[in-house]
Amino acid sequence: MNNVLKSVFVFISCTCFIVTVKAQDAIKKKLPAGAIYTYVEQMPSPTFDLGEYIGNNIHYPDSARYHNIEGRVVIRFVVNEDGSISDCTATTHLGDGLEEEGVRVMRNMPKWKPGMQNGVAVKTYFTQPIRFKLEDDVPAPAPAVHEHK
Repeated sequence: MNNVLKSVFVFISCTCFIVTVKAQDAIKKKLPAGAIYTYVEQMPSPTFDLGEYIGNNIHYPDSARYHNIEGRVVIRFVVNEDGSISDCTATTHLGDGLEEEGVRVMRNMPKWKPGMQNGVAVKTYFTQPIRFKLEDDVPAPAPAVHEHK
């Protein structure tokens, strides 16, 4: 009797696994190829401390420091199915290199945990603000002087 129950259990387990795999394949086929999602069931997330990463890698551009430009730069990027980052663009404009610096830092991030839709990793847009704030005790460098001859 035990062998019969074990056989039935194994059969049901294998059948459930096959059904699950076929269902996931069907879901993958229904997802639009190449689509980039704005919102998914499980949003992408960094596999590291994002605040620490930005703090350790951001450099205040000299020109922005000299002109006392502060503010928030918003960077939009895509977290791909493999967690890599692409298509980084600034959606704000403060000038003097702040947007370029924000894009540089976001583009060079380590891989993230990708967004998931119906159990499948998908490309997902993500937006990250970066605040640039000058410290009072850090002197602004003088701008470069170019002599014309």
